[in-house]
Amino acid sequence: MTDPLKALKAELLGVALEAAHRAGAFLRDGRPDDLGVAATKSSAVDVVTEMDIASEKLITDFLAERRPDDGVLGEEGASLAGSSGVQWVVDPIDGTVNYLYGRPDWCVSIAARKDGETLVGVVHAPVRGETYRAALGEGAFVGDRPARVRPAPPFGQALVGTGFGYLTERRVRQAEVTRHLVPKVRDIRRGGSAAIDLCDVALGRLDAYYERGLNPWDFAAGDLVAREAGALTGGRPGEPLSGELAIAAPPGLFEPLQGLLEDLGAWHD
Repeated sequence: MTDPLKALKAELLGVALEAAHRAGAFLRDGRPDDLGVAATKSSAVDVVTEMDIASEKLITDFLAERRPDDGVLGEEGASLAGSSGVQWVVDPIDGTVNYLYGRPDWCVSIAARKDGETLVGVVHAPVRGETYRAALGEGAFVGDRPARVRPAPPFGQALVGTGFGYLTERRVRQAEVTRHLVPKVRDIRRGGSAAIDLCDVALGRLDAYYERGLNPWDFAAGDLVAREAGALTGGRPGEPLSGELAIAAPPGLFEPLQGLLEDLGAWHD
């Protein structure tokens, strides 16, 4: 007998993969040479390009065609309640500043969740030529290869990814946390795309990642990929990963990193 949940996950994953690849090809091949800022959000450096808006429309139109009863939550304003119980969480370009400057670390991030639980996640990074995907309970993959976290190193040998917000007060606080963390680890990396950073933990390209101030569309897909690759994810002790604080690392590294970030007050501005 067919498992309805397994069949649903397979359907949602197929839709997410097609939507992400369509948007990725549009963004990669259609990027204008004179790409500029179409709007700003939280601050003058928190930008939206015309391609963010067009990519989100491409994705949401496709989802409406394939899954018309589903809800949608998108970074650039797409909001639809839906009636099926499935909600798509869409970041049409994660790493917009990288995209604006022609840097390679940007992606399309699409997750589907039901009853508050993320069932599938796809992160498509066209310039990298890689697609990271996961379905709940079925492992994580880059292309057709399984993704697994790197075993936890000694804390002092950990390569840790992070990111910074766009509001000056938050940046100052985040810089202070980083100042205390840098001497205690191998090094810090700041890539500019939370979704890719989470997938890099899943692939062992980073030992750990943390950041304050993410939105659901920043982490929904990458969080599932990281967890299905063997990472622990969360926020403050006893709390799930959230906008307050997001942490991802393998067991044995997650716990001391979470404890240190708690002591450093990484969860508040």
